[in-house]
Amino acid sequence: MAHYGQYRGLEMLPGLIVWGSFALAVLLSFFAPLVAVVCIITFDLYWLFRVLYFIVYLLASWRRYRYTERVDWRKEVEKIPGWESLWHMVFLPIYGEDVSIVRRTLKAIRETDWPKDRMVIVLAGEGREEARIRGVFHQLEKEFGGVFRKLFFTIHPTGLPDEIPGKGSNLNWSGHRAQEMLEKEFPDVAPEHILVSALDVDTLVPPVYFSYLAHRFLTTPDGLHSSYQPLTLFTNNIWHATAPVRVAAFGTTFWLLTELSRPDRLWTFSSHSMPWKMLLDVGFWQKDIVSEDSRIFLQGLIRYHGNYRVTPLYIGVSMDTVTGATYLESLRNLYRQQRRWAWGVEHLMEMVEAFRRDPLFPRWRKLRYLFFHMEGMYTWATAPVLIFLMGWLPLLLARQDPTLLVQAAPGTLALIMRFATLGVILTAILSMIVLPSRPRTVGWWGWVVMLLQWILLPVTFMIFGAFPAIDAQTRLMCGRYLGFQVTKKQRL
Repeated sequence: MAHYGQYRGLEMLPGLIVWGSFALAVLLSFFAPLVAVVCIITFDLYWLFRVLYFIVYLLASWRRYRYTERVDWRKEVEKIPGWESLWHMVFLPIYGEDVSIVRRTLKAIRETDWPKDRMVIVLAGEGREEARIRGVFHQLEKEFGGVFRKLFFTIHPTGLPDEIPGKGSNLNWSGHRAQEMLEKEFPDVAPEHILVSALDVDTLVPPVYFSYLAHRFLTTPDGLHSSYQPLTLFTNNIWHATAPVRVAAFGTTFWLLTELSRPDRLWTFSSHSMPWKMLLDVGFWQKDIVSEDSRIFLQGLIRYHGNYRVTPLYIGVSMDTVTGATYLESLRNLYRQQRRWAWGVEHLMEMVEAFRRDPLFPRWRKLRYLFFHMEGMYTWATAPVLIFLMGWLPLLLARQDPTLLVQAAPGTLALIMRFATLGVILTAILSMIVLPSRPRTVGWWGWVVMLLQWILLPVTFMIFGAFPAIDAQTRLMCGRYLGFQVTKKQRL
């Protein structure tokens, strides 16, 4: 298990590649502008290719998503022998959230069509706010104590060795306590028959979620060697969010929707599900990293020598967007959230070291995971900067060059960008479809704003996409490690 600072060369590599690319782009623009123009056109063509396959995979996933909404999954799962033996266990880590947020999440789980006598809910509080969280637990016990087979409460102590404060260490603690509880109170329930859903505390699951998850688990070959990733919809409070926050939220949703059609490169993200048996085998969530939601997939991948994957769930779970007391604070919180997600670059050290030690892990799968991880982190940080900022620098410097390529370059780049806007248009249309009902506190003009906000995409793409990723990779390069920062949840 790699720890911060243990492999400084690998920690520095992503940031060095990013900053090296920027430095090379500037140097070529001044000293070899023709070469720079060729590189920029090549990069833009590559980005256009990515936009086109984004559209193809987005439409394919959208079709599956709409189909899933129309199916009675409780009826479908009841057709499968052995479904009666499955249990669902849900982990809800809590830190700072008002009881109303947790209550709404539990109500959504209560309204699902899965038998509640085969559901265990684990509410995982933090010792840093023990007095408050005990009051929250007391209220929830009165309201939901008799609803599920077990409503289990844990409080993660502060100051434990070899961990950083955050969701991962909380889940690690609550996982061990849940294991003790299950062995004591439900010894006849086999670990292979328990599916775990680790949900952010603001996650609202649809009524068929657990039936659909069970169906996917039972119909997936070797389902115990797979995690299960639903579509994340940041729509709980979307009507009251700021425009840049909304654009970033929908961008994340539709990026994930395209990834669902490519399970060969899919990782777990945010709220997701997995077998309890896998958690036991890996020793639960790693407690000294920030990106625990994706790291738990990597733990399974390494533990089973590459025989682990993510199965897409074409169903949406809704969550909150980031908020703040003021417009500026909401933007600041959005930046911090994106930087925390971009901190997933930390997985590189674990992958390289684990792959190096494991001869049973197929070499081709090692190379695929390393490439997709590096390519994704690199383009996240560099694409907006190279396209919207540095892409025009060599053209300005070489505008007097009579070379046909240079003279045709501005028109070529403009044409590429027009084609690329097809992805923006499609995303804007689909975002209007997944919107929840407009609240009465928002006027009719809210629909107009929802469409016009997509004009902000280039700016949002840059400030709340590339810059947080550059920030994260630069921090890792310099050894300024990022601690876990809780996303503020607020319902209006």
